[in-house]
Amino acid sequence: MSAQREAAPPLARSPRPPHRLAAGSWAPEVTVAMESAEDWLVESLRLYQDFHAFDLSAATRGLEWIGDKGVFVAGYESLKKNEILHLILPPRLSVKENQGLFPERDFKVCHGGFSDRAVLELKHVPDTRLLVTSGLPGCYLRVWRVAEDSDVIKAISTIAVQDEAGGLWPRLAVFSSAPRVLHGARLSSLQVLDPESGETTYSSGISDSEELSSLQVLDGDTFAFCCASGRLGLVDTRQPWAPLESPGQSPGSGGQRWCAEVRAGGSGPGPCFSSLGADGQLRLLDARDLCHPMSSVQCAVSMPSPSPELLRVTWAPGLDNCLAISGFDGTVQVYDVTSWEGVGSQVEPLFTHRGHIFLEEGEGHAAALVTTHTWHPSKPRTLLSAASDASVHVWDWVDPRAAC
Repeated sequence: MSAQREAAPPLARSPRPPHRLAAGSWAPEVTVAMESAEDWLVESLRLYQDFHAFDLSAATRGLEWIGDKGVFVAGYESLKKNEILHLILPPRLSVKENQGLFPERDFKVCHGGFSDRAVLELKHVPDTRLLVTSGLPGCYLRVWRVAEDSDVIKAISTIAVQDEAGGLWPRLAVFSSAPRVLHGARLSSLQVLDPESGETTYSSGISDSEELSSLQVLDGDTFAFCCASGRLGLVDTRQPWAPLESPGQSPGSGGQRWCAEVRAGGSGPGPCFSSLGADGQLRLLDARDLCHPMSSVQCAVSMPSPSPELLRVTWAPGLDNCLAISGFDGTVQVYDVTSWEGVGSQVEPLFTHRGHIFLEEGEGHAAALVTTHTWHPSKPRTLLSAASDASVHVWDWVDPRAAC
């Protein structure tokens, strides 16, 4: 899954030609798409402060930062070996101010390794050279070490976890205060372990088999979970299992799949959950009252997610009240939640990244679906996004209001 030729800035890559149906005839809808692509390429000069597009040899579902210059990616294709790569961003993306041209315009492959299984979750353990992955087939965790004296990422152990039926795999999160990994495919299998020794330091100890969709560590002792049904909870590992949670099926979940992320900081009095449903419904909930959403809005998505396991909602670490969503199509949408109130309102994105749609290449190319996205840890409006066509984009968007 090696990084290949870079195609940024926006006008560097031409849109694919319209598909010819027969001699002298053109597909009107494809011609319109061509015109839209050309319009977007011109418009992108105004929409982006910076934009870089890269191609990997296979699609990834993981974009895991290490510092503010490096990122880990891993392939998720079944029945083949998948690369795990440590990539360094181009120098232009690592400087605080525009300092002109740089000779290196591509990702640099710093370390690499191979997994014989699809990597569906990948986390770097802070302040160590360790990675933890999970995936299919089988229910397992694999621990990797990034070599100091070579360019190798090597598997050092495989940890068997509670066997799960139905093709589930453990969701992952890591504690920054100590090398500990939170994992679980269901509430009943939630555990915290030391990735080097494999020792379990905490477990839920319950029989609740509800499926998990996302996990998030909040500090050295607490974490949040979201179940696929929309059920949310906060857990304190210093106490026996007694989460602060929304009881049972969350209001308005309608049987669809959900994911969530907590904003721990910000201007509010406490942690705030953002919970995203497969139909584009997005709810904000005060962690002190998970039964009654502060607001529930309908995002501007074209259709329900075709692959709800790819749903992702993330809070911007460097912007107040901004979040991003993906997993519905080839776009990433950024929203400002400042004025959201009540239930049922329709909201429009502050910014929409459409690059994974308009930079596709080749006739008959299947529509790309964004597989994941992540905010840069220190550059407020810079995001990375990856799509099912193996593209990875790094983009710094321009706020249309000039301030967020």
